Amino acid sequence: MSGYSFKVLEGGEIRSSGWLGADRIFTTPEFQRRYDKVDIALLTPKCTLVPESFFRPEAARALLSDVVALDAADAVESVRVPEQGAVLVFSNTIGESLSRVLSLTVLDTSGAQAPVLPEMYYLLQALPLCEDYNKVVASWRDGWLHLVVAQGRTLLLSNVYQAADFTTAEYYLFLVLKKLQLNPEVSTVCFRTPLAPEEEMSLYRYFKAVVQL
Repeated sequence: MSGYSFKVLEGGEIRSSGWLGADRIFTTPEFQRRYDKVDIALLTPKCTLVPESFFRPEAARALLSDVVALDAADAVESVRVPEQGAVLVFSNTIGESLSRVLSLTVLDTSGAQAPVLPEMYYLLQALPLCEDYNKVVASWRDGWLHLVVAQGRTLLLSNVYQAADFTTAEYYLFLVLKKLQLNPEVSTVCFRTPLAPEEEMSLYRYFKAVVQL
C-alpha cells in the first residue's frame, strides 16, 4: 500500500498529517512550498547497519546481500550514522516510485532535492528523543516492523521484521524485549508512524507509556 505522512514545523508547533494515500500528493498544499529542511523516509526492509571499521564502499552490495535478498537491478547505497559509529547500507529499490516523486516535488529553500533515506536511519536519529534509559523506537506500515532498541547510549538492536498485521508486529516487539531482558512495564515505546486508537491502547496494556513522535 503506497502512502505517506508529513510533519510541518509552523509557529514553533509540529503539525502532523497522519497517513495519506498516494492520490493526495498533488493536492496537498504543504507540498507546494519550500522548507529549510526536508526529510523523506522510505520504509524499505532492505537495510543493514555495519560497524564503520568494517565498511568498505566497494563491498556495500555484498554486505547487504548477506542479510536480504537483492535482485541484480537493485541499487545499493549507504549513509553514515556517526552517533553509532556505523554505516547504514540500504536499497530503495522496492517497487515503488512515490518516494522519488516526493523528492522531486518537495524542495528545500535552496531548491535542492531531499535525499530519500531508509526509515531505519530516522529511527536511529530518534533515539535521543526517548528520555527513558530503555529506548524503544518503532515504525509499522505496509507489512514491515522497523525496530531500534537501545539502553542509554548503547545500541542493542536495529532490525526489520515482516509483520502483516499489528498483532504480529507486537509479537516481534515483545519477543525482542524478552530476548534483550527489557521489561516493557518500565519502558516507553515510541512510534514514528501513526497508530490507530486501538493499536495505541493495545500497547498501553504492556508499556509504561506510548509516544507518537
